[in-house]
Amino acid sequence: MKKLLCVFAGVLGLAGCGSVDVGRYAEERPVLDLREYFDGTLDAHGIFQDRSGEVVKRFHAVIEASWEGDTGTLDERFTYSDGTTQRRVWTIVRHDAHTYSGTAGDVIGEAKGEARGNALRWRYVLELPVDGKTYHVNFDDWMFLMDERVMLNRSEMSKFGVRLGEVTLSFYKRDS
Repeated sequence: MKKLLCVFAGVLGLAGCGSVDVGRYAEERPVLDLREYFDGTLDAHGIFQDRSGEVVKRFHAVIEASWEGDTGTLDERFTYSDGTTQRRVWTIVRHDAHTYSGTAGDVIGEAKGEARGNALRWRYVLELPVDGKTYHVNFDDWMFLMDERVMLNRSEMSKFGVRLGEVTLSFYKRDS
């Protein structure tokens, strides 16, 4: 048991060491302003891969986004490859030029985000239903603005520092 705890502690320690500082992207262009990008209708296409890398679910989402001052609403409607649907409504608050927070019905507590250059790091805990049970899963999202219409997102999912899988998606902003 002691040996197992040491291995587990080592895994947790290594997980914390692999983190990139979002400030690394401060000079990258175009600059991401969530109020500009998430305004209007967007399409997102993505996949979920389990820890082995197998794609276990594909999805499409339509996002209706709007802002009033420094408070934004992202109304996300997902359709999954198995025919199921889901809706998540985010309320995002811009605190200054670089920091954001957010809430949604299935998010535990508050999401925290930091934007620098073309990148946003967005971290939160999500209530994730799986096979009749609900798990609290950590999400570490990295979003990169490619141009005025396209943004790429890579999310790592973990629980107790153990990687569970990854979500990859592309956002495309429709014409206004």
